[in-house]
Amino acid sequence: MSDAPVISEAQVRQVAKLGRLKLTDDEVAHFTGQLAAVLEHIATLNQLDVTGVEPLAHASDRHSVLRDDVPGPTLAPDVALQNAPDRQDAFFKVPKVLGQGGGA
Repeated sequence: MSDAPVISEAQVRQVAKLGRLKLTDDEVAHFTGQLAAVLEHIATLNQLDVTGVEPLAHASDRHSVLRDDVPGPTLAPDVALQNAPDRQDAFFKVPKVLGQGGGA
């Protein structure tokens, strides 16, 4: 047995609740095992001596691998909205996500 932190089913249920996930008992048991394995691997990595290793933002020294952000052709509103489940005029209609005093 290792010194890795153990995760309980109660903790998995709490994380699922925070993520608004509804998990079955079988899924909780499955994910508990998976998360325990991840935590064990992280504990192993934490034992490595990284003295003198500089932190990196990226594993590559390339500065930009993305193309320039240049406007291109766009879809007409009717084409873009043809499969929308709900629309209002030329706009996507989406459910309200902020309640009173939600402040965005």
